[in-house]
Amino acid sequence: MADRPLRIVGIGGTTRPGSSTEQALALALAAAADAGAHTQLFGGERLLAIPHYSGEPLVPGSDAAALVAAVRDADGLILASPGYHGSISGLVKNAIDYLEETARDRRVYLHGLPVGLIATAFGWQATGGTLLAMRSIVHALRGWPTPFGAAINTSGGPFHDGCCADPRIADQLALVGAQVVEFALGRGAA
Repeated sequence: MADRPLRIVGIGGTTRPGSSTEQALALALAAAADAGAHTQLFGGERLLAIPHYSGEPLVPGSDAAALVAAVRDADGLILASPGYHGSISGLVKNAIDYLEETARDRRVYLHGLPVGLIATAFGWQATGGTLLAMRSIVHALRGWPTPFGAAINTSGGPFHDGCCADPRIADQLALVGAQVVEFALGRGAA
């Protein structure tokens, strides 16, 4: 094992600053940091700066290039998406599409990486479909979805200024972050 902290990358959010999805992702990343990992967040603002994936060469210094570089260097990921019409948002899907840049890497796509999943929605129905879609995508990219995925109904407004008022939701998010770290350590990362 190298002498460096685990690197956990979070990808997710919405076009709305301070969205419930991004706050949930930040809390899960905080749990990973509490477990000793170095974390990096690609939230809504950064995802909005990434153009639609076209397969064109990455522009050095761009947010898209930074995202791909962070994933290449990651020991684990946490993906968070709002449930839009029963599936993941286009914003999050576009970020995931950039992982095609890793198709010819030594570690192809997300091969062997633990990936924590968070789905948020204003109601329960979309959370299940969104989690299922993310699990399918992670499997297709050769990653390992962690056993627990957080499905969060945001209709009660559980997030305020980066904090979660519902201890059950806070526990779910902490578990997502902790499982990513646990499984990254278990596979010999860092």
